[in-house]
Amino acid sequence: MSDANPTPKSTSKPGPKIERVARLRWIALGQIVVNDYAQREHKQARVDHLVAHFDQEQLEPPVVNQRGSRYYVMDGRHRTLAAREVFGDTHMIQCWVYVDLTERQEAEYFLRKNDTLTVAAMDKYRIGVNAERETESDIDRIVRACGYVVSKQKAEGTIGAVGTLRRVYERGGARVLSRTLRMIDGSWGSAGMDAAVIDGIGLLCGRYNGELQDEHAVAKLHNMRGGVNGLMGKAALIKKQTLMPLNQCVAAAAVEVINSGKGGKKIAGWWKAEVA
Repeated sequence: MSDANPTPKSTSKPGPKIERVARLRWIALGQIVVNDYAQREHKQARVDHLVAHFDQEQLEPPVVNQRGSRYYVMDGRHRTLAAREVFGDTHMIQCWVYVDLTERQEAEYFLRKNDTLTVAAMDKYRIGVNAERETESDIDRIVRACGYVVSKQKAEGTIGAVGTLRRVYERGGARVLSRTLRMIDGSWGSAGMDAAVIDGIGLLCGRYNGELQDEHAVAKLHNMRGGVNGLMGKAALIKKQTLMPLNQCVAAAAVEVINSGKGGKKIAGWWKAEVA
């Protein structure tokens, strides 16, 4: 029985190939050198991270320029050094190879290669959740448990400060992030879910672990004059006086509010606690 819907055959001829000037070649790792003139600054911490999480399936071919018997890295400095630490100098790695470029051309290539759109923090977070990465998934769980969702849409019940959420999580863990969001939500609701507020209250919750009575803190912050804007105004004044980072000034302002008036357990002032 013949196929009722046969696949039509293409009658057009293939067009010309789109080829790069560079060619893929196998190069010994020991032959690859770095010219600092046309490369980003060496960061050993980046190399150490790549070595600790080395996955050769994720190793994109470095781009090099052949001058004589040497191959100068134009793109891929840190991953080349990581591969050398893992495998040694004699192993071969696939590289895109240009030939006899000048140092100026190498530098121009680097600038053009890196003139690209970076992956936005929100996209990295969303993709991390979809990939079920531990940190992103745990942050997503905590945010949802507090009645919010991570979104770039500025609406009730959303948080857009993904970089700050991650910073608070990495600084103090899941418990501190959860406590931070609950304290902000109880004090001001969605109006308080701003990066500077989350960062500052995150510092507060991380430092006064066990000393701070959350219900008392929420009551004080909720009833303060001006609400969250009043807190940020107070923090701005402290920053002007001390020249300290804004997140610390937010924490210091919150401590002043919590300690004001009668009732509740007093906690050490922010700057005094820092010295202690």
